[in-house]
Amino acid sequence: MSTTARDIPQRAEQLVGLLRVAVRQTLVERADTIRRSLPPRPADAQDRHAWLCSLDDDQARRAALLDRLDALCGHLADRPALGYAPGDPLPAAALEEADGFTSETTAALIAEYRAQCGVSTR
Repeated sequence: MSTTARDIPQRAEQLVGLLRVAVRQTLVERADTIRRSLPPRPADAQDRHAWLCSLDDDQARRAALLDRLDALCGHLADRPALGYAPGDPLPAAALEEADGFTSETTAALIAEYRAQCGVSTR
């Protein structure tokens, strides 16, 4: 069975459905690992500023990555994040952050999605 131009959007839509769950789960796991490696992050803005100032360079880098992963997880859960198009169901940034942390099956689906939609890697 050959793929036609009409089939591509439908297959891309199927891939989005599959990948949103798998990529979000991967990003949640990465975020949880980082969260556990950092001192507890306060919710209050003033306390959070003091917390950020107290971190060493490596911890600050991981805290910034944690913020990015949390934003991407929210976006994949239908809570659009700043910096990502509200109508983009699967931002390229989410795929980039999942690269190297997924199963081979999910990696193959990501590669297929990128090929179908013309999404480039980094």
